[in-house]
Amino acid sequence: MDEVWLVEFYAPWCGYCKKLEPVWYEVGAELKSSGSLINVGKMDATAFSSVASEFGVRGYPTIKLLKGDLAYNYKGPRTKEDIIEFANRVAGPVVRALPSRQMFEGVLNRHSVLFVYIGGDSPLKEKYIEVASEMIVYTYFFSALEDALPTNVTLQELPSVAVFKDRTYFLYDAYQDGELSSWVNRERFRGYLHIDGFTLYELGETGKLVAIAVVDEKNLTEEIAPKVTFGHMDGNDYINSLIMGEVPVPSIIVLNTSNDQYFLLGEPVKTLDQLVQFIHSVLDGSAQRTVTFLSDTICFGVWLGELSRNASVKPLFCWVSGG
Repeated sequence: MDEVWLVEFYAPWCGYCKKLEPVWYEVGAELKSSGSLINVGKMDATAFSSVASEFGVRGYPTIKLLKGDLAYNYKGPRTKEDIIEFANRVAGPVVRALPSRQMFEGVLNRHSVLFVYIGGDSPLKEKYIEVASEMIVYTYFFSALEDALPTNVTLQELPSVAVFKDRTYFLYDAYQDGELSSWVNRERFRGYLHIDGFTLYELGETGKLVAIAVVDEKNLTEEIAPKVTFGHMDGNDYINSLIMGEVPVPSIIVLNTSNDQYFLLGEPVKTLDQLVQFIHSVLDGSAQRTVTFLSDTICFGVWLGELSRNASVKPLFCWVSGG
C-alpha cells in the first residue's frame, strides 16, 4: 500500500501560513494519536520551488493530500476538524460499500451530505466512480444494493444515483439534471448553510441560485428546494462590499451571480407564504431586480464577475443579521 501524506506547502514570510501553524501541529498530533496511517508534513515552497511547481502550488498555504500518483487539493476552512475530516475521507476508498441497511443508516447519521450509487455494474456506475474520483475532495461517495436501502427510499429505476441530505433524498435524472458531474457539484451542499465569503465562493460554482435567510427548510416546497440554497450571514460588512451598497440589518436578499444581480425584499416578512412568494418571483423573473453588482469585486483571488460568466449559479437566499 502506498504511503499517504498530508502536506502543507508554505512560505516563511506568509502571514496566513503562520496563522495555520498551530492548527497544523494539532492536525498532526491528532492523526498520530488516533493511529491513522496518514503522514503529516510541511514543505518550504520557496526553498523547494521545483517540487512545489511540480505539484502546481501557486499560493500559500496550499494543502494537498498525496495518495499514490494522485494529489488532492484541500479547499475547505483551515480548521483542525475540517482538515482532518478531509484527510480521512480522501485517504480512504473513493467509493465506500454499504453492504447492509444498518451500515447505510449509520452513515446517514454521521454525514450531512452523501451520494450513493444503487445497483450492480453498469455504465452509470463507471461514470459515478469517475465523478467520485474528482469530487471526493468535497464529499462522501458510497455504493449499495437495493436491499440495503432504508425503508423510506423509493427508486424509480435501477441503477440509480441519489444524494441524501436535509433529512430527505433526491434522485439523479440524466434527462433533467444533465451531466452527473454537474449535478453532484450542485447538490454537494446542504439546503441551509451559514454563509461566509469562502462558502459564497464555493457556491458560485454549483449551478444554483443562492438565497440567504433564516427559514425552516423542511417547509419549503419541493419545487423551490432543488433550485435555491439557503443560508444566513452575520452582519452586513461582507454583503455590502459584494453589492457595493448598503444592506440594512436585518434583511433578506437573493444573489444571482450568473447574471450579477441581486434581489432585496424591501418589507418585513410576516408569513412563510410571503417568503415563498418572493422566492417564486425571483425564479420566474417577475421580481424587481436591483442594479448589477460584482463587476469589480475580488473574492479569494478570483474575480467574481469572471466566475459568474463561467458558471450558471443557483440563487443564494440569505438572511443578514447583526452578530
